[in-house]
Amino acid sequence: QVRLVESGGGLVQPGGSLKLSCAASGRIFSINTMSWYRQFPGKQRDLVAVITSGGQTNYADSVQGRFTISRDNAKNTVYLQMNSLKPEDTAVYYCDAEGKYYMDSGSLSWFNSWGQGTQVTVSS
Repeated sequence: QVRLVESGGGLVQPGGSLKLSCAASGRIFSINTMSWYRQFPGKQRDLVAVITSGGQTNYADSVQGRFTISRDNAKNTVYLQMNSLKPEDTAVYYCDAEGKYYMDSGSLSWFNSWGQGTQVTVSS
């Protein structure tokens, strides 16, 4: 189907920046929305930011003005630029993408795929 691979997580000091990347691969026909979620220990996965194929974006209130989601449609890649990071941003970040892909028969089918997750730790 479609595989998502994330990169860019790590340890950063409060006030610092990180940029996450998520590349989709496979027999992709089109990708509609691409999103970033995060999950705190023992909690459910929450939406951080979403971007449509047309470039429209939406953010969680907690990251508005600090995080920027973008995408490169030619590379099937979504990014999350995170600035002014706070300790409460510490979480595992996941990307998600939905769209259409080619099945073995050549017909199109919908997909909704997740990345494996990348740890972001904000600490001094």
